[in-house]
Amino acid sequence: MNNKQFFPFERNRYYVGKLLTSADFQAEQTYMGNKRRFLNEMLFGEGVVCGLGVYALDDVSLMIESGVALDSMGRELVLDRSVVRKLSAIDGFEALESDCVSLCLRYEEKPEQPVYTVNRRDQEEYEMNRLREGVSFLLLDADKTALPVQPENEFFSRMQLYADADYAVELSIPAFIPCGSRVRMTLTVTKQSDRTLPFSMECVLQSPALTAEDETHETKITVVDAMLAEGERIVRQVWLTAQQRPAQDSVIIAEPGRVDIRLAGQRVQISEKMTVRAVIEQTDAEAIIERELGRVSLENREMAAGDTYIRLAELKLQRTQNNCMIESVQESGVKQYVRTNVGEAQRRMLRTYYGSQDAAPVIVHTAEPTEQTEHMPAAPREPLFATGLCEIPLNREAKPGRVFYSDEIMHGLGKGDVFVSLGFEYLSEDPKTNQMSRSIIYGNTDLFADEQTPVPKAELAIKVMSDRGSFMVAAKMLEETTNALLMLRWMAYKIPAAGDKLESDLKGKRIAAMPPTIVMGTRDSRYFNVRFHNMEPCTLTYTLTEKGSGEITTDGVYTAPAREGVYEIRIACTDDPLISTYAYAVVKKNTESEDEQSEEK
Repeated sequence: MNNKQFFPFERNRYYVGKLLTSADFQAEQTYMGNKRRFLNEMLFGEGVVCGLGVYALDDVSLMIESGVALDSMGRELVLDRSVVRKLSAIDGFEALESDCVSLCLRYEEKPEQPVYTVNRRDQEEYEMNRLREGVSFLLLDADKTALPVQPENEFFSRMQLYADADYAVELSIPAFIPCGSRVRMTLTVTKQSDRTLPFSMECVLQSPALTAEDETHETKITVVDAMLAEGERIVRQVWLTAQQRPAQDSVIIAEPGRVDIRLAGQRVQISEKMTVRAVIEQTDAEAIIERELGRVSLENREMAAGDTYIRLAELKLQRTQNNCMIESVQESGVKQYVRTNVGEAQRRMLRTYYGSQDAAPVIVHTAEPTEQTEHMPAAPREPLFATGLCEIPLNREAKPGRVFYSDEIMHGLGKGDVFVSLGFEYLSEDPKTNQMSRSIIYGNTDLFADEQTPVPKAELAIKVMSDRGSFMVAAKMLEETTNALLMLRWMAYKIPAAGDKLESDLKGKRIAAMPPTIVMGTRDSRYFNVRFHNMEPCTLTYTLTEKGSGEITTDGVYTAPAREGVYEIRIACTDDPLISTYAYAVVKKNTESEDEQSEEK
């Protein structure tokens, strides 16, 4: 039943005295299987139905949870129990060319139960009596995995404003618009070559049946000195409002004299007037969407079917000379889920935990109704928190009564009122495992005196600079100690105020390290640059995520430690610490510099 063609649907026609052969029974199975898979494909699509979570057990092993998925042919992919797989034992591992790979699931059939056959004229004495349906795993380079293709439809009306070997400019808008509703118009600039060529554009579009935000019928879109790599795009989006009465032939007009395109400072002439058409009709958006999706032909849906594997996760690999290790496992944004009716009741219940700007306020009725209604108080905002290590150097004069101070520490939660808690951090041998373990004592260390913890007794105080987004620590020694450092673990908490930005306010804004990974020698210094997406450049805070991973300045200049390894640097916006990213330094021994030093000696 490993067929890829559903049509035509043919089933057995039974009649008295019919002679049934193996071909008839195969036709019966094929008909029932094709019908079921056809309905799966048409009604549900492809993706994960449930389960199939992916976790890294160690550097070279993955665990895949049990679950169910549907592939692009409507076949059921059932993993009945959780399995563990070595990375090197998964199909496709030897052919990988990059460090970013996709773990995929695919349908597989295996013949089982050999039985003796009779009345055979060939040399085969045994045949397999069963076909067991199962799954197998596959590793593919992430840039070679095919993303699901949406079937073509007539939902958008498009117009190409400009195109050459280097750049293409396209304008698109929904072809059907409800009367009086807002609609999004999109202008996309795509780089089509690898030439370094700055692009600028100033375009004024006229829309007689739609109005812009300023209630005029003109919209101005600008792009200034864009430097794009091949395949990169710039997207400009504008919201328009349709008129209240229907219009069967409304247009958006681009006049030649009002489209100014410049390539490397040279103006490009646009000689023809261009229009994009849309229909304004007396209906609602849901009706338009359902109609346009339903109009897609069966042939278009079949041509849009993707590959027969299901992407489960994206793996970041770290390669060494003799091994390949799993650095991270990313499922979010990779898995595509199938929406089923069986979970609709639970889906509605879970949706109540998320609010929206358009949601109606909850009204509480008292025992005796009054003219005024009482609204539920706003839900408390989740606190923000950050943590890190504070090291206070001690000297030989660390005697009782002496006070030592830390440097100013940026907690990364921005300006405002922040609560900071301190604890004494130390390493000690765990008697149960006979291994060194990390412990933190918050509060009075005397209460753990029986454990003989290597923590000097000190009285602590914290000074929070609310307007600077930082704090300092003072430690007054209560007894003499020989420790060279006072190791403190700090935790900072902040309750967002009404005007503070939350995750919903920061949607679409992000930063990215350029490049995200740098290979460098020991004790070398490199600068981590940052690209801002959908936001203006802002002040950044650079922090190292673990002790002994080098040094980094407030300007982002990183100095590698003396030992090899992979070290992580967290980069966050100082005023909006929820906007953050991570960069990685792969530190290797600089053999050339070491040879030069040895020759000098």
